Amino acid sequence: MSGTVSFVSAGPGDPELLTIKGAARLREADVVLYDDLASGAILDLARAGANLVAVGKRAGRLSARQHHVSRLLVDYAATGVRVVRLKSGDAGIFGRLEEEIEALRAAGIRYEIIPGVTSASVAAAQAGIPLTRRLTSRRVQFVTGADVTGGLPADLNWAALADPEATTVVYMGRRTFPALAARLIAHGLAPETPALLAESLGHADERLVRTTIAELAEQLTHAGAATAAAIILFGALAPEDK
Repeated sequence: MSGTVSFVSAGPGDPELLTIKGAARLREADVVLYDDLASGAILDLARAGANLVAVGKRAGRLSARQHHVSRLLVDYAATGVRVVRLKSGDAGIFGRLEEEIEALRAAGIRYEIIPGVTSASVAAAQAGIPLTRRLTSRRVQFVTGADVTGGLPADLNWAALADPEATTVVYMGRRTFPALAARLIAHGLAPETPALLAESLGHADERLVRTTIAELAEQLTHAGAATAAAIILFGALAPEDK
């Protein structure tokens, strides 16, 4: 009889943001396959003796290939053990969840998905603002800032992204944001549109920068190589407290 795989969404890094259900699965697991951004203190919740396997993927670093991660999930579960696939943020939002699910389905292995707190919600909360505003931001949209090559995706919906009455959240977009901002401005979004850069959410070195899309693009153009995970919000953001 095969084991099971629990996809546990760890949130952005703060173990207190992990759900009770996710923590319970970690305590029960025989094997934990974890991402770089879902390591640290959260792994302390795993039971003593559990096999902890790092399978994280980070831009610009040597990383496990996706087919290898999927293969490990299948191989471990096939031995009858309880496997946790620990992913940062919410596994269903730009977390390559679909590829791993497809591999488990093909092998006839049972799985469950335990949702978590996505970085967009945490960034807004840490900045003390809502993601939506009753009169000026009635829509939230999540977009990836990088395609499979690491470049800016060519098929983005620019009209939607340049909507000044939406809150837009860019995942994995730090390197491509200058190009993204230029396209947004060309499609009519005002250069002074508010923006928020959130780095290392949930960690001791967390940093929030409130600025505009034009200023942020200028900053990131001249910034060095990124070492911290980042997320960018822009649009009809609530004003900063005075």
